[in-house]
Amino acid sequence: MIDITPVDGVPSDAPLLEVKDLAVTFSTSYGDVVAVENASFALRRGKTLAIVGESGSGKSTTAMSCIGLLPSNGRITGGSILFEGQDLATLSEAKMRDIRGRAIGLVPQDPMSNLNPVSKIGTQVAETLLVHGMATRKNVKERVIEVLTAAGLPDAGERAKQYPHEFSGGMRQRALIAIGMACQPRLLIADEPTSALDVTVQRTILDQIDQMTEQLGTSVLLITHDLGLAAERASDLVVMHRGRVVEAGPAQQLLNDPQHPYTQSLVRAAPSVAAVRLRPGAYTADAGKRAEAAEAAFAEHQGETASAVPAASEAGKNIVEIRDLTKVYKRRGSSEDFYAAKNVTLDVPRGQTVAIVGESGSGKTTTARMLLKLIEPTSGTMTFDGMDVGTLDKAQLADFRQRVQPVFQDPYSSLNPMFTIERIIEEPLNAYKRGSKSQRRARVRELMDQVSLPHTALRRYPSELSGGQRQRVAIARALALKPELIICDEPVSALDVLVQAQILKLLGDLQSELGLSYLFISHDLAVVRLISDYVCVMKDGELVEAASSEEVFQNPRHPYTRKLLASIPGNELNIA
Repeated sequence: MIDITPVDGVPSDAPLLEVKDLAVTFSTSYGDVVAVENASFALRRGKTLAIVGESGSGKSTTAMSCIGLLPSNGRITGGSILFEGQDLATLSEAKMRDIRGRAIGLVPQDPMSNLNPVSKIGTQVAETLLVHGMATRKNVKERVIEVLTAAGLPDAGERAKQYPHEFSGGMRQRALIAIGMACQPRLLIADEPTSALDVTVQRTILDQIDQMTEQLGTSVLLITHDLGLAAERASDLVVMHRGRVVEAGPAQQLLNDPQHPYTQSLVRAAPSVAAVRLRPGAYTADAGKRAEAAEAAFAEHQGETASAVPAASEAGKNIVEIRDLTKVYKRRGSSEDFYAAKNVTLDVPRGQTVAIVGESGSGKTTTARMLLKLIEPTSGTMTFDGMDVGTLDKAQLADFRQRVQPVFQDPYSSLNPMFTIERIIEEPLNAYKRGSKSQRRARVRELMDQVSLPHTALRRYPSELSGGQRQRVAIARALALKPELIICDEPVSALDVLVQAQILKLLGDLQSELGLSYLFISHDLAVVRLISDYVCVMKDGELVEAASSEEVFQNPRHPYTRKLLASIPGNELNIA
């Protein structure tokens, strides 16, 4: 005899969510485009199912179909979406509003466009709780603090009083997770929920989601491009490619023995801390010599904490030297100062890559912005090619800005949406009056070739390119003035693994070809392992460890570094 649950009349062994032959079509100026075709999968109660695939594979479109949040030009043209036995594809918008938030929660990917910039974080969490009857006016403040704390935000009472622009990217993502989890939904759709988070906070958030799954029986539909995360957190896995499900099954089995060629390519492209340095021959000294150099750096500061990358033995070998760099901010409503960076000391050897890693708020981006002269340091010195960056006059500063270029994290917001690709890449050449018009046009085409983009893309706009193509445009723009140092701030964190691998290889090839030096900011240690010669670890504004890449990954000295390495999703799993 079949057991019937008293809540919804659905057999207890039936899937919570069952997608059958789903088809989604978008209306465009070029005609109808089929984004999802005949997609089928089932999510069991209390389990986590991950959908993986590159950008444009249809994974997010499938998830948004399940919660009725397709764009206005999108529509379900076939199949069914059964949630607790009810076909969501046939429900009116009014009925879907009753289900969203309370029965099905959502954690969207982009925190900047999903948080109200003029409303305090606490107010936005409180709104969700009040609308769905999860709090009263009397206890809503207390509930907001509970929800924000559960999502991993420290000092939640004070954070609730702040606006989104006062949060780091990782903190904003945690606020979105708090909103999605606030009503304890039976199904949580998490669309790249930790893509903006460092590994330790990522583990905190994922542990919280796991705890909710275990205690409340909540099921999780996880959309991700991180195969390590999928392998570690999901019981089942669905691989999508060009709108179709190409492979599905138990996560460990599928990742350890992929059958479909596309799944095999995803597994091959996944970065791993066990991998070797991506750029062959980039640094030929053996691990022993590099370890000795690391020891020298540690000895500079009495062997307790490392505050400098191993200095080069020959004069002029370091393109950047930073000494005791500090940035202090005044806290609003507090007499205590906030140290965003404190006594940071590091070198960037010419032609090599130094990575700075750490959690959100550790000071790594603040350090990069000070070096870029985007913010002024409170104290300390920075030299570039022997010049004191803090004392540059107008002409020297113009020269400095041509020789040092940034590549920012978000390829969507770092490119002017009103400019063609040609104009975007040509802009630095125009600003510094490099060459004639014909020479500038030739240089733009040369740059397109260097970053492996077709010349046909020159007349297109950023919105017409994929995320990976946009990041290639950003790299081409950074190369336009032939800089010597490129500061890369999380340049691949928003990209799926296949595109990520392409961009990292591109950066390595360009470094070999042009002799570039990189200061690489990242929270992804697996990526850092592939790209870096030296690694600096920051925590709470201070440098706690600095050594060669081999030394940091094979013999981490500081407990915080070991914690970072232990927090990497899938680090102990053989998926790459």
